[in-house]
Amino acid sequence: MTIPRRLHPTIHTFCTDMWDGYLGAVADFLAAHPEVEAKAVVDRFHVAQNYRADFDKLRKQELRCLRQELPEASYKEICHGMHWVLRHNYANLDDDDKVRLRRLFHYAPRLHQAYTLREELTAIFNMALSLAQGRRRLKKWAAKVKRSALTCFDKFLKTLRIHLDEIANYFERRASSGFVEGFNNKLKTITKRSYGLKRVDSLFRRLWLDLNGYRHFIA
Repeated sequence: MTIPRRLHPTIHTFCTDMWDGYLGAVADFLAAHPEVEAKAVVDRFHVAQNYRADFDKLRKQELRCLRQELPEASYKEICHGMHWVLRHNYANLDDDDKVRLRRLFHYAPRLHQAYTLREELTAIFNMALSLAQGRRRLKKWAAKVKRSALTCFDKFLKTLRIHLDEIANYFERRASSGFVEGFNNKLKTITKRSYGLKRVDSLFRRLWLDLNGYRHFIA
């Protein structure tokens, strides 16, 4: 509500996570200012955090099952370190990790199916789609998951159903909170490293040097 009225015509996007408090605040602002033609967009990285968390639960379940089913030596050979491999997108893996992934999927077909669906959803957000195309792709992906025997994405499917409009709005301008999230993390890290600084102006100098100093003082 403190945004100056002269800036209202420049507002086109409110990027947020899926917390009802934030989405409610955006809705209240837009209702109180009908002259503002803006859309709420659920940040794609918060969306990814949700469906990747669902996948991760299945990963833990499947690896626990393999620990019980496989001899200890085989389990170590097939599953050791796969937590980190499974966290990466397939396109970012090297050839050795891709081979290890295929070997694991031979023993865990449900995990293979879930990983494929996760990669397909990530690919949708990376495509240059229009709002209508993006919305249609998301609905097709959800229908595909429902036709499968998997239940690990049930929580995310509910989230997608409730917030489909806000999630699909990403495709209109591809706005995200990535810069803000990264900037806030930098501030937190710098603040921790600057423990002992008692003056606010000294802290801000340190922040400025860390964020801009290399560009100004190092050729």
